[in-house]
Amino acid sequence: MSVAAPRMIGDYHLSDVQFGLLSTAFLIGYALLQTPAGWLADRWGPRRVLAGGVVWWGIFTAVTASVPLSLGAAFAVLLLARFALGAGEAVMYPGSSQFVARWIPTHERGLANGLIFAGVGVGSAASPPLVTYILIHHGWRYSFWMCAFIGLAVGLIWFVMSRDKPEQHPWVSPAEVATIHSGLTLGVVKPDVTRTAKSSVPWGTILSNSSVWAITVSYFCYGYVAWIFFAWFYVYLARVRGMNLKSSAFYATLPFLAMALGCAVGGLLADRLTKRISRRAGRCGVAIVGIAFTAIFLAFGSTVNSAPLASIILAGGAGALYLSQSSYWAITADIGGRFSGSISGFMNMGCQFGGAVTSFLTPYIAQQFGWTASFLVAAGLSVVGCLCWLLVNPDRAVVPA
Repeated sequence: MSVAAPRMIGDYHLSDVQFGLLSTAFLIGYALLQTPAGWLADRWGPRRVLAGGVVWWGIFTAVTASVPLSLGAAFAVLLLARFALGAGEAVMYPGSSQFVARWIPTHERGLANGLIFAGVGVGSAASPPLVTYILIHHGWRYSFWMCAFIGLAVGLIWFVMSRDKPEQHPWVSPAEVATIHSGLTLGVVKPDVTRTAKSSVPWGTILSNSSVWAITVSYFCYGYVAWIFFAWFYVYLARVRGMNLKSSAFYATLPFLAMALGCAVGGLLADRLTKRISRRAGRCGVAIVGIAFTAIFLAFGSTVNSAPLASIILAGGAGALYLSQSSYWAITADIGGRFSGSISGFMNMGCQFGGAVTSFLTPYIAQQFGWTASFLVAAGLSVVGCLCWLLVNPDRAVVPA
């Protein structure tokens, strides 16, 4: 969306705020369905839920590219399509969290989540040059159709290759199953938990837990910062920093490469500190340091005169932010146990509301006070998100096993 923004804005005669509302519509659908998506992942398992979500995503990505310019209500249809896409994509991370909770021993969850989100970074880094190439040679609509095809193919591969539990997978030996189950501590996911038990999510207990609220508020701040890069960074480089199309595409990949690296390094570091020192050091400590550095990078990068240097510093902020990414999802698996999908969905709802706010608030602040102010607001929220981790207790399960 961000790479295609100049062409879409021109073709549909949209303002920046209207274009921002397309991302907001996506994120509202994404946010509102997070908690139901987590419940679905808890009840039906990650195999079917994730496959269905990716297929849904592919369909509505194609719909977004198929809205005719001659349609009088084109903007309204685009809003509905983006909302529907977000609603379907909502199952992605709660489903992934449930998968990690069922498959990954607790001391390996940081790296596991880091690799999952490194995939997000690598995919996002590949998007600007790929979409730019397709856009130049075939138009922006073809780039959406290409992404839709990839989504449908991946959904099919996931459904064929994955299983809900390690004991169901033909490639996993009994010895490895025993090893996995022995490491599912702190809210252990018991293989004999019934479908009825899974469906009875104790929301009163979950919503009264201070750690759940702390990571949700922190993830709201995280989402606000992250979506500046997803929704506006390419536009910022092209329009504010004066880069041409190819330079913008190149420098727009840097934050996402940094995100991929930050995810993997943060997850690995979190696991080592968890194993050698404590969960508080591994989960909370890595998140606090990473988000604190994000605030510093954003504050300095937005004030640098050189466009390439500013791009590099701001990309460092994205990488520092994603050092903490695996901590959010590892902690929900740790303290959530068999309800990790529901808890992670609730947490991720906060993140997506943060992204929804930044999608329209960032260009508004930029119009009123300049783009530097937009990044300084994000730096301030990074500080808030960092401090929230001081309230998280990583050693206490939300619902006792």
